[in-house]
Amino acid sequence: MIVKPRIKGFVCITSHPKGCYENVKRQVDYTLANSKSSSRLPKRVLVIGSSTGYGLSSRITAAFSGKADTLGVFFERPPKEDKPASAGFYNNYAFESISAELGTSVHKSVNGDAFSDSCKQEVVELAKSMGGKFDLIIYSLASPRRIDPLDGQIHKACLKPIGAIYKNKTLDTDRAELKDITIEPASSSEIDSTIKVMGGEDWALWTDLLLQENLLAKDCLNIAYSYIGPEVTQPIYRNGTIGRAKEHLEHTASALNTKMIQQCGGQAFVSVNKAVVTQASSAIPVVPLYVSLLFKVMRELNNHEGCIEQIVRMFNERLYGEEEKIPVDESGRIRLDDWEMSNEVQCEIINQWSKITSENLNSMTNFEEYQNEFLKLFGFGFDNVNYEEDVDLVSPF
Repeated sequence: MIVKPRIKGFVCITSHPKGCYENVKRQVDYTLANSKSSSRLPKRVLVIGSSTGYGLSSRITAAFSGKADTLGVFFERPPKEDKPASAGFYNNYAFESISAELGTSVHKSVNGDAFSDSCKQEVVELAKSMGGKFDLIIYSLASPRRIDPLDGQIHKACLKPIGAIYKNKTLDTDRAELKDITIEPASSSEIDSTIKVMGGEDWALWTDLLLQENLLAKDCLNIAYSYIGPEVTQPIYRNGTIGRAKEHLEHTASALNTKMIQQCGGQAFVSVNKAVVTQASSAIPVVPLYVSLLFKVMRELNNHEGCIEQIVRMFNERLYGEEEKIPVDESGRIRLDDWEMSNEVQCEIINQWSKITSENLNSMTNFEEYQNEFLKLFGFGFDNVNYEEDVDLVSPF
């Protein structure tokens, strides 16, 4: 089958298996070229949400920087003979294919709903069969909904301001034009549901189970990913429903840190990462425009990073750097958004924001790069992949 991108709104409903392979391979090559050796690198790693974005980059970095065993958890659509799998499924397929060449490490995967008790139990049993405890946990779930395992209730996350109507300009990525957006404030039930989906409750359930099953090694690190964002997105993001969920995640980190210190000598942190193009971020109003401008500003300053660059830096300079004590901010968070949130970058963002129009979008921002990065999430746009070639969707490589 010849696979072409089919985009609906902020989602590409097709994916190219060989392009996804190329995406993973380039991240592997970057990791091998830029990782620093350390005796403290993890030996067995669990990544919850391992098929795309920061989670995928974390698994790649763990496997190829220190040759760690990895167990990845994701929820992805498998292929049919006439329908491609989701990009995350092909990403994992590529990871397992490439990592098999290492020969010295073991890599297992679970495709299931990470919020469910059954998935958690499957992970526990598989972890035990791998023969050791985890010394690094990465929690990188991005889901719009969650079924509460206790009562079966379905909770849906929403992107809304709190307490006031939000008005700003946003980017219609399909039409490549700016438009005004107005979003009504969230109700209390919408706030609560968003916290249920994107807060720290599920991370705590995973941690408690792993502690109970004695699967966390001494000095284990337990990291959940988050984002704060700039002034221009504050009302809809950090001060909105998503922000409330992120605050809950940070409070959870503090409680889990105390528990882990007591029970396994480990630590729990939230890592605040840089804005990048992901399937999740493309759905957030204002963010595609902000990211397009951010890319231009940071490339001009020569400090732009994607997912793999961020995570390799996290391993090299934060988690397993020369200093044994992990550097954190005044709230105890790891800050990988430090370059993005620098005064130099954010002052330029604020200075340019009001000047952007539909007519000057491509000259004022790196919108073309944003579009290219979006397509690459689904395996499209790589110059060394033949997209006119007939590919086997079930066994592509």
